[in-house]
Amino acid sequence: MGLTLGAVVLRVQDLDRMVAFWSAALDLVPRAEPEDDWAALRPREGGGVHLSLDLHRSEYALPPRFHLDLYADDRAAEVARLEGLGARVIPLDHHREVDWTLMEDPEGNRFDVCDRPPR
Repeated sequence: MGLTLGAVVLRVQDLDRMVAFWSAALDLVPRAEPEDDWAALRPREGGGVHLSLDLHRSEYALPPRFHLDLYADDRAAEVARLEGLGARVIPLDHHREVDWTLMEDPEGNRFDVCDRPPR
């Protein structure tokens, strides 16, 4: 196949704040100098999917059309670290145990911190 996933684009309201959050959360660095309304982030080490941030108001809806699943070797430690960066845990009312924690970034964009699946 000739296609790969290159980047996920996230619409944000405060570009500087969200660049700081996602850079720290995922150890990303700017791919190029950020513009006034756009920033493209890439993994600091090695390849992988990029995260682009677009300063563009979009309608907020729950559940969101998509969300990020972030894989963690130590989910509890990563959840605590992300809370320290400004994310918050969204309580779940599940009747079964799940292998992920639902969170929101400082602007309310939802993502899951998941136990890393077996390789």
